[in-house]
Amino acid sequence: MNHDWLLVETLGSEPAVVAQGRRTKNLIPISAFLRRNPNLMAIQTAIGETVRAGQGLSSITPKNDRVIRTEVIQMSDGRIHGVHVWVGPPDMEPPERPVPGPLIWDLSSGIATGTAESLANTGFDPHKAATHGRVLAEDLPKRDLNPSEAKVLSMAVRREPGETFCSTWDLTDHHGEAITVGFVARTLCEEQDEGADRPVLRAMNWRSEREGSSDPHDYLAQRILNGLAQSGVHRALVDLSNWTLLKWLDDPAAFFDWRASMAGEHVVHPGDRAQMARMIEEFGSGAGAGVLRMVAMDGAWAPVHVTVNRVELDQNTYVGLATLRRPTTEELAASGIDSSTDA
Repeated sequence: MNHDWLLVETLGSEPAVVAQGRRTKNLIPISAFLRRNPNLMAIQTAIGETVRAGQGLSSITPKNDRVIRTEVIQMSDGRIHGVHVWVGPPDMEPPERPVPGPLIWDLSSGIATGTAESLANTGFDPHKAATHGRVLAEDLPKRDLNPSEAKVLSMAVRREPGETFCSTWDLTDHHGEAITVGFVARTLCEEQDEGADRPVLRAMNWRSEREGSSDPHDYLAQRILNGLAQSGVHRALVDLSNWTLLKWLDDPAAFFDWRASMAGEHVVHPGDRAQMARMIEEFGSGAGAGVLRMVAMDGAWAPVHVTVNRVELDQNTYVGLATLRRPTTEELAASGIDSSTDA
């Protein structure tokens, strides 16, 4: 074992290594990753004690020849997502530690909660971006397609406990600089205070680096998306079960409050529920289209023309490709919606 920090995810049945220094590892069980290390049992004990104590610890190995240091990666709700572990000689200082950021997606409400560390790792300005009350689409890069992004989105749609994902993405930060980010996620079913279960996706991210060349991006798909872009038209991927916005494929629309309006069907005007039901029936076999009232920036209702196509995101996992634009005068008149509807 070299003297890099090991990032260990602790949400599964056995702690699993997801990063060595800044290099991403694909959820390797700690017992397999350190199978020849004579200090494996001491390291496992240190990880377990760190999780139970909820804070970083320092201990010495039985032969007194190595120091084990740990740091905890804890979400704002108190749940521990992982542990950082360093092992080295007593007279050696550990290297600078990449600071992981925990985050959680509530898959029933479509709301994401991050931390200052997770926002900074993803390239956001942690002093300006909100950590709470974010919709899922704000945690994924807009427009650009990552090769493995469909796997994370499929996990969010299926909501099956026990699914995991670990990968490295190339992103652009708020300064316009290229960055590489490691990301690990696990879907869980957690009991709420009132006793009901909720599906969640708990994750960690960190500033990573590539070992060799980066994964090939799907440039053909990106070119097709760019070639079909139209002014005033905004495309997005939507969870068909609850209308939660998953990812923008164009720049986000500015003519309605998409952070509120795409966080679930409950914020679409109650009078448009029948229209939504008709659209759902239509895109079961093709495309559904109609005018729906969504929350405007001023709190009133903004009529939005929505066309939804059913597309297969992963094997047997379907989402909606929603095309959003302002309705024409004729479409608005045909819908029978009063454009001056009160808030």
